[in-house]
Amino acid sequence: PFLLIDKVVDLIPDSRIVAIKNVTINESFFGGHFPGNPVMPGVLICEAMAQAAAVFARYSEPELLKNKNFYLVGADGFKWKKMVLPGDTLRIEMRSVRKRNPLWVMEGDVSVDGKIVASGTLTAAAA
Repeated sequence: PFLLIDKVVDLIPDSRIVAIKNVTINESFFGGHFPGNPVMPGVLICEAMAQAAAVFARYSEPELLKNKNFYLVGADGFKWKKMVLPGDTLRIEMRSVRKRNPLWVMEGDVSVDGKIVASGTLTAAAA
């Protein structure tokens, strides 16, 4: 019930992933963020990036990561530049920066209609 990516449109193992999230007014978080003025919470944009990064890592190293989960252990340099509203389509791109198992460092950005709405670096650990 907490999946924040709808589809993967490009994936190059050990390089990058591009995923899409269609933001609809039916998202449960809009009821309280903010009543009468729906805005997607920035932390959920970060979570969508983390989910795309986890898919990317799993497809990049399927045997190594078999039977393991990914846990977010760091978020650095995040910036939110525009509000995400119902009807927006997020283009989430995550790129590999460094990998030393069990740690993966990935940087990424999220855009709507070609304009960056958020960017930052995530570190995840497989366990």
